[in-house]
Amino acid sequence: MTGLVDTNGSETGRLSFPTSWMTVSASARPLPARPLFPCARPRPGPAPGLAPASPPAAAARSSRSPADRPRGARAPSPTMAYSEEHKGMPCGFIRQNSGNSISLDFEPNIEYQFVERLEERYKCAFCHSVLHNPHQTGCGHRFCQHCILSLRELNTVPICPVDKEVINSQEVFKDNCCKREVLNLYVYCSNAPGCNAKVILGRYQDHLQQCLFQAVQCSNEKCREPVLRKDLKEHLSAYCQFREEKCLYCKKDVVVINLQNHEENLCPEYPVFCPNNCAKIILKTEVDEHLAVCPEAEQDCPFKHYGCAVTDKRRNVQEHEHSALREHMRLVLEKNVQLEEQISDLHKSLEQKESKIQQLAETIKKLEKEFKQFAQLFGKNGSFLPNIQVFASHIDKSAWLEAQVHQLLQMVNQQQNKFDLRPLMEAVDTVKQKITLLENNDQRLAVLEEETNKHDTHINIHKAQLSKNEERFKLLEGTCYNGKLIWKVTDYKMKKREAVDGHTVSIFSQSFYTSHCGYRLCARAYLNGDGSGKGTHLSLYFVVMRGEFDSLLQWPFRQRVTLMLLDQSGKKNIMETFKPDPNSSSFKRPDGEMNIASGCPRFVAHSVLENAKNAYIKDDTLFLKVAVDLTDLEDL
Repeated sequence: MTGLVDTNGSETGRLSFPTSWMTVSASARPLPARPLFPCARPRPGPAPGLAPASPPAAAARSSRSPADRPRGARAPSPTMAYSEEHKGMPCGFIRQNSGNSISLDFEPNIEYQFVERLEERYKCAFCHSVLHNPHQTGCGHRFCQHCILSLRELNTVPICPVDKEVINSQEVFKDNCCKREVLNLYVYCSNAPGCNAKVILGRYQDHLQQCLFQAVQCSNEKCREPVLRKDLKEHLSAYCQFREEKCLYCKKDVVVINLQNHEENLCPEYPVFCPNNCAKIILKTEVDEHLAVCPEAEQDCPFKHYGCAVTDKRRNVQEHEHSALREHMRLVLEKNVQLEEQISDLHKSLEQKESKIQQLAETIKKLEKEFKQFAQLFGKNGSFLPNIQVFASHIDKSAWLEAQVHQLLQMVNQQQNKFDLRPLMEAVDTVKQKITLLENNDQRLAVLEEETNKHDTHINIHKAQLSKNEERFKLLEGTCYNGKLIWKVTDYKMKKREAVDGHTVSIFSQSFYTSHCGYRLCARAYLNGDGSGKGTHLSLYFVVMRGEFDSLLQWPFRQRVTLMLLDQSGKKNIMETFKPDPNSSSFKRPDGEMNIASGCPRFVAHSVLENAKNAYIKDDTLFLKVAVDLTDLEDL
């Protein structure tokens, strides 16, 4: 007997049962033939007179609890008719016994790494991959659902690729038992070795949805960068270029990738340098306000209206305003004289216009009087034509006079508007006030000039000190840790002149060390001499300084010290060597920044040092060397 199906929808295999398991009726008939791709297919029951077979394997698979069945469904019986066709089943081989009780599944066409070696019975006989929705044929071989349909597409009469037997569509059924076994096979996560999880194949996709080592896209729409799920939160908070961060200046939320552009071009609170390069840093919103007082901004002299053509930086204009006080007063006076002359001319012009208007008014009155007389005569005299002619002439003359008066009135109004005296008088008053203020400022100018001279002196002193500090910083960069110091003293003439003037009597070298954890030392030079060598010699001293590792070192300092002036021609160096006095405070552990210097006040005479025949000074530079004997010195 072949192709038996159990009550749970699982195929029992091609089995031969003992005759004691079944009773064959004499009237048993073969099953009717069915089309290869029916639209609705019945489920065959046992042949008449044939008892339902229940071999041990089939019985085990048919034992299904009520919880496994859909609610409201009855357990299938051997005599039940075929179940309804699976909806959406492509026309191909018949999917018999397709149980729907298993919700597990996995993605086909993916290389899975199984915990145990995949047995051949779980492999598709066509694609040789793990079975996906397995179907078994009448010849006993299992195929993936997709593969069994592919065989039908390849050949009109499908042939089993294993034993070359014809695959009968009536004998193909879905192997749910095998499907459950496949779905319960354990596989390794594809994100190994990061993830060491072992999951059943049916839950593999569920595991990937939660696996911390699965690559996922950033949730920011514009980013979509792949990151591990475990790193997603950190990526969103620290690395994503499309996350939002608060601007350090205006505290608005800005996308990180746009943050620099926002700060430089959009942020109103972003600090910027003054456009006039006055070295002041200001907020972008305060630029206009700053430009109104910036000392580097271009500005016209306040007396431009009076004829001063100076245009310079605001700070220079202020100095110009004080320095050119007398010139400005002269310009103001000249302007006042011009204004007074204009005012006088305007007064004369107005007097002339008023006189002319008065004359015209008297002429009009006279004409009115004559007109009245003419009217009286016109009523008495019967001579009509002469009177009309006289009247017409008077009318023409009266019209001409009215036009002249109207024209004069317009001219007077224009002259009054054009030469309004009130703004001129106000300007004169303003000028007078400024002249008074300038006279008061003239007294303050002398005081300000004196203060300016003092500030210039202080600035020069600070510049000299800054220059010395820069030189010292450069020397500090070349710190040595082998107990030797090569000290390059530049600008010898200037530094000696400062020592002679008393501004800077001594200079210090950069510090050096006997080792990385050893004594911290330096040299001190008096270019114009010190003590017995003052004014005649260069004095050179050795200084013990406070170091970071003093608590671990032996005190007092006992190493032999050699002071040298290097001949830049390599011929004859000047050298002095001394051994520290253990009782001297100069070689005890420093309480302050450095101990009292100890060395040679008459190290080298100026006459020898500055002699042109010698090569101790070249290009205004000399080299001093300090060497500490490191013999028997224990290194930390």
